[in-house]
Amino acid sequence: MTSQAKTSQVMTSEAIGSATARLLLEAGAIHVSRGRPYVLAAGWASPVYVDCRLLIGEPRFRHEAVRLAAAAVAIAMKPGSFDAIAGAETAGIPFASWLADTLDVPLRYVRKRQLGIGHNAQVEGGSVERLRVLLVDDLTSDATSKVSFASGLRQAGAVVTDVLTIFYHSAFPGAGDRLSGTGLSLHALATWDDVLRADLEEGLDGADRRLIEDFLADPVAWSMRHGGRSTLQAHRR
Repeated sequence: MTSQAKTSQVMTSEAIGSATARLLLEAGAIHVSRGRPYVLAAGWASPVYVDCRLLIGEPRFRHEAVRLAAAAVAIAMKPGSFDAIAGAETAGIPFASWLADTLDVPLRYVRKRQLGIGHNAQVEGGSVERLRVLLVDDLTSDATSKVSFASGLRQAGAVVTDVLTIFYHSAFPGAGDRLSGTGLSLHALATWDDVLRADLEEGLDGADRRLIEDFLADPVAWSMRHGGRSTLQAHRR
């Protein structure tokens, strides 16, 4: 993986986090609502929604996202530590595809569940039997879907120990225990810490920052007060 070795010489994890946060801000991917809260896929209420899919559309955004993802892989993993990349349905698939091209490794994708027709496969693109697979998705909140995707890959014969996402919505509890309990390590390009350290003139004003900071001070209580989940049960993302 020549690209891994090359990028690892010029970037640190902190630099990747800062660059990814600025990229998300520039792309308008961080949406703040001062009125009706967003309800995330996991059921939590939040005043802010991170839409990593906005990085897909414009070439300069996606090129930079993939460059940063390749740099993160170079830092977090040894060369040759995986045999293939699998994109998670749906937004993880384009990011996984571009990253697989950049690193010149085989590509697969994994569905949320078996299709129910044809081969009834959950993993597409070829066999993953005995392959070490890096799972790629756009965003992680409570990590339930990452565990499910990894389970689907493992049932198909893959060895899965690492997950790479563009953004980790690290506000809510449970993700760390859920991942470690299933033998998964999460590698995120950016978290809220990176966003709040970034130059907020690129996309957030003072009022939005204060709202986010108030939310992050106690996300579970904020969610409960605004009609979202208040427990660690029945989550999906």
